[in-house]
Amino acid sequence: MAHPLVDQLRFTRSEFMRGLRGLDEVDAQRRLEPMNCISWNVGHLAWQEQQYFVTWPSGRRPFPDIDREFVSGAPPSSPSLERVVGAWTAITAEADEWLETATSVVLESHVVSGGRQLQRRYGDLLQRVIYHYWFHTGENAAIRQALGHDRLPQFVGSIDRQAPYRA
Repeated sequence: MAHPLVDQLRFTRSEFMRGLRGLDEVDAQRRLEPMNCISWNVGHLAWQEQQYFVTWPSGRRPFPDIDREFVSGAPPSSPSLERVVGAWTAITAEADEWLETATSVVLESHVVSGGRQLQRRYGDLLQRVIYHYWFHTGENAAIRQALGHDRLPQFVGSIDRQAPYRA
């Protein structure tokens, strides 16, 4: 059984993707400044998951283009939604391989990068990613509302069923 925080991440991801349902390529690439476009946000979260849950634990970086284009502070762009969702899907599947094995002991351990121990622990990163998803889920909903989309999710989905509280 996965760690409870991993369950929360998986639920959060599903809510993020639920917020993209019915979104077409044109609107996914529209930028309402100063915000990035929705497709950039997908690539950005793919970058973060790759960095935190693939690269730091394993040293591998399967999508170097995602790393270059969507790192925090990267310039705005309007990537294809299909491309970034494809990368996000592959990255999160690979991240899940590591996350499935993440015990409380692992999550309390400090990240090592370039042979140097960082201040952050993997559990800190896991919480950061969850909150980051919620930030962009709200931002994406606001963008879609501004674009005139309707029938958008109104509230958090089935958390009681999909990711109930457990210690």
